[in-house]
Amino acid sequence: MPMAPRIEIAAIAGSLRAGSWARALLRAAADRVPPCVGLTIWEGLEEVPPFNEDRETRPAHPAVAEMRALVEGSGALLIVTPEYNGSLPGVLKNALDWASRPYGASALQSRPVAALGTSPLPSGGASALSDLKRLLMRIRADVVDAELAVGKVHTKVVDGKIADPELADQIDQLLAAIAEHAAARVSVLVDA
Repeated sequence: MPMAPRIEIAAIAGSLRAGSWARALLRAAADRVPPCVGLTIWEGLEEVPPFNEDRETRPAHPAVAEMRALVEGSGALLIVTPEYNGSLPGVLKNALDWASRPYGASALQSRPVAALGTSPLPSGGASALSDLKRLLMRIRADVVDAELAVGKVHTKVVDGKIADPELADQIDQLLAAIAEHAAARVSVLVDA
């Protein structure tokens, strides 16, 4: 029986703060990936310059090129976003703008993407998650129907681990869903 191909997932935390709950949750989730799945957390968000369409025809900024290469080389993308002022952080939106360009050559088009929202509030960043999902659909990413809003995240991620059994189960299901979605996409591309 042939082995299942290894699925690589690129991951982005939408916060620049080193101690952010989005980063903590992403790192804790990375420890829970299923067998035959790799997860690479991209740490270059702070280096991405403001999006400028005039710069699209020039060689990409190194941080933009690195992000695009990671996304294009992965079977799927996982994004964890905090909620700032009722929406996703501007730096995350900016990075996704760069990844979606130039028009017709988006690193995100048809790429399976799963999203998590985080907040110390009970809402779990639901507004940011909704805005992120709308943006991803607009740029024609393949949004995996496995989104998750994690409220009171500060009580559920302790010492770098997911301390809440219900959340651990939800993260496991989300990771399995995105891996299955990516594997199905690879299968379709191979069969085409």
